[in-house]
Amino acid sequence: MTAPDTDLSPQPGTDRGELLAQRLSDGAVGALELFSVYLGTELGLYRALERHGPLTPAGLAGRAGIAPRYAREWLEQQAVAGLLEAGGEESADERRYRLDPAHARVLLHADDPAHVAPFAHLLAGIGGVLPQVAAAYRTGEGVPYEAYGAAFRHGQGRINRPAFTRELPTAWLAALPDVVARLEAAPGTGRRPRVADVGCGQGWAVLALARAFPHALVEGVDLDEASIADARDQAERAGLGDRTRLTCGDAASMAGSGPYDLVLVLEALHDFARPVEALRAVRAALAPGGAVLVADERVADRFTAPGDRVERMMYGWSVTHCLPTQLVERPSAATGTVLRSGVLRGYAAEAGFRRCTVLPVDNDFLRLYRLDG
Repeated sequence: MTAPDTDLSPQPGTDRGELLAQRLSDGAVGALELFSVYLGTELGLYRALERHGPLTPAGLAGRAGIAPRYAREWLEQQAVAGLLEAGGEESADERRYRLDPAHARVLLHADDPAHVAPFAHLLAGIGGVLPQVAAAYRTGEGVPYEAYGAAFRHGQGRINRPAFTRELPTAWLAALPDVVARLEAAPGTGRRPRVADVGCGQGWAVLALARAFPHALVEGVDLDEASIADARDQAERAGLGDRTRLTCGDAASMAGSGPYDLVLVLEALHDFARPVEALRAVRAALAPGGAVLVADERVADRFTAPGDRVERMMYGWSVTHCLPTQLVERPSAATGTVLRSGVLRGYAAEAGFRRCTVLPVDNDFLRLYRLDG
């Protein structure tokens, strides 16, 4: 998945107001189409088309259990947007619609690197809580994570699932060969290897490492009870209940629960209200020679405006979600989403880590760090 830079500087002679108006208009189209993707995912419409298509509106309505008139309008909208392919010159009720297998990767296949449909659930969650966010801006208070609802929770879990499932056990951990050797230790060679995922969310990284390292015990901890419930359910469905342990709690609780050969902090450090305190607890939980793997946003090293596409996206999440959720707890570092590498290094040093290394792992949105105690 690529995130090309966007040149936001207008060419000489262009009307800056008209350019901005066009950009916001294009953004409205994109947002509306993402909401339609939310409907297609939530109602099982894409799944029905993949399993049974091409389908007419009545066929989709019957397969997915929705009203035929809604089915027709949604199908027409999806075809006009280029997400589905429409049939020939048949009447509106007889026309058939097809989901291209290449588009199914993006819209349906949860472990595929191209699967970005969960952005729709993330936006739906934010849309439902925007009045509370606006009120928080006036008072300086925060908005609880749970207020963003199941849509945001599932969107956050699913948007990270492909990377945590495919890249974490392979390319990411390949950059930590000494840690991999510890996790691959066979029974009888000493204590059981242990991994902790702090801020584990729905547990996709926990499950991936439990599969990859069958002799290890992989533990996940998260403050959100609903996310831990989701993670436990997935672990049981996957038959990994005996290799995993999932608990509701904060990072500070890690200090007395080690020793761990590897601690993960994936897409979570910027959300901690007290990141130094959390990292200090993680460091205390490390086994001798163990390491911490942090994955956080691949933003620029310093503020520059206008910014590139990644910078724009991360600030977008920050003003609508990350910063408001971080201001629920007090005191709070109020990091926001845009955790620059220099700030992260400062947090790690203050927590007592002797080394913070940026790992040579390519990812469009995430930068990976190894922390050694």
